[in-house]
Amino acid sequence: MADAAPSQAMQRHLVSFVSLLRSHDVRVSPAETLDAMDVAATLGYARRERLRDGLAAALAKTPAEEAVFHHCFSRFFDRHLADFTSTREERSAEQDAVSTDALSTDALNTDAATENHRASVEQLLDEASRDDAALAELLATPLLQQLRNNDSTALNLALGEAAASIGLSQIRMFTQKGQFTRRMLDAMGEEQLRRTLARLEQQDSPALEPLRRYRDILREQVRDYVEQHYLLQAEGQNARFMDDLLSRTRLSNLEQRYLHRVHELVRQMARKLAERHARKRRVYRRGKLDMGRTLRRGIANDGILFHTHWRRVQKNKPQLLAICDVSGSVAAYAKFLLLFLYSLQDVLPKVRSFAFSSHLGEVSDLFAQYPVDKAIELVNWRYGGATDYGKSLQDFARLALEDINSSTTVIILGDARNNNGDPQLDIMRSIYQRSRRVIWLNPESRRAWGTGDSEMLRYLSACHFAAECNNLTQLERIVDQLLKMNR
Repeated sequence: MADAAPSQAMQRHLVSFVSLLRSHDVRVSPAETLDAMDVAATLGYARRERLRDGLAAALAKTPAEEAVFHHCFSRFFDRHLADFTSTREERSAEQDAVSTDALSTDALNTDAATENHRASVEQLLDEASRDDAALAELLATPLLQQLRNNDSTALNLALGEAAASIGLSQIRMFTQKGQFTRRMLDAMGEEQLRRTLARLEQQDSPALEPLRRYRDILREQVRDYVEQHYLLQAEGQNARFMDDLLSRTRLSNLEQRYLHRVHELVRQMARKLAERHARKRRVYRRGKLDMGRTLRRGIANDGILFHTHWRRVQKNKPQLLAICDVSGSVAAYAKFLLLFLYSLQDVLPKVRSFAFSSHLGEVSDLFAQYPVDKAIELVNWRYGGATDYGKSLQDFARLALEDINSSTTVIILGDARNNNGDPQLDIMRSIYQRSRRVIWLNPESRRAWGTGDSEMLRYLSACHFAAECNNLTQLERIVDQLLKMNR
């Protein structure tokens, strides 16, 4: 039973550590958590470096995750990690040795007056407790013993157990620090100390000041402990909160300083969708058996199937055409749609991209020649300007209308504001009739569709699906649905 408590406490620490890794975007499955517990049980906790390397092998799967793991490990596990394996007798012996060393050091560096004062304070407490049963009971508690003996090892273990019992790993906001500090103090038994102090204050007892000093020491250590855990937990949670905020902010409202993080968010979303929709390839040696043809060839042999025939039908892969308005009002949205689509090249069918404002052109070659970010910059430079949907649809019909078939999905991103020009609705209807589906993504609110020079309500008759799309969350959801439909 003596070893069970440290083992359970350490398991709670490991679970909290895994939660911390997840908050820093390190993917850890339940099975990997159990593996980490097995690793810790096998390696033990006495050697910090060995435990760190073993847990890293079980929990970190990429160099980036390993870097995050080492950062979190060094901050989560303190220097008292090895104390989890020490027995009470070992800890007592170590403490006696530390105390002896400390006394010898104090004898060299502390004058006799300080030592005499300390001894007199402890003697005062002992004398006061002889006539006060409640005070004697308080001084006999493990908490007061740790404070009076300055037993930092035992006190640190008590702090860890109290933190685990109140769920300190769930702290998220700085406004929660006071709440968790009070709950930790209650879990450690500070309430008994508080009641005794209130009674001694009424009696004007000489034991009041020494007890107040121990109470202040305890509160300071608990506050520091909570502060450290808040900083540790908040780092990952605040990053998640910021990512969530950016993913729900209108792309046109994003400040320049956040664009690098938003680009990374797009790539993360694309990787997540790629993993979700990755095709499971079936391996066939000869294709599928063509039973009808095989039976017909067997008629000449009285039904004996000497010859088998196999189907090898190659289906045409679906094609995706992306038509993006890159005029000033919607250029930011087109940029992120193209970044999203080209980050999904392993999952999406063949993507052909077109950009337009006053005229339209195919830009697929730019993405083949340049990195995505550079290609998008060139697209905006070549095709930015005033918007003319009618002229741009005519250019699209000339370039790609004949290539559209029943396997083609057409995505149009734009606000449909045509500066009161001819919308060329007949071309949109031709695209609608030829394609498998036409999806229109409009960054404007639905309430603005059809107002002013917007032709959106007229274009709706030539779309299979139309949606408001002005932030990354909406874009991810729509691309997810598109991938589901293409499976």
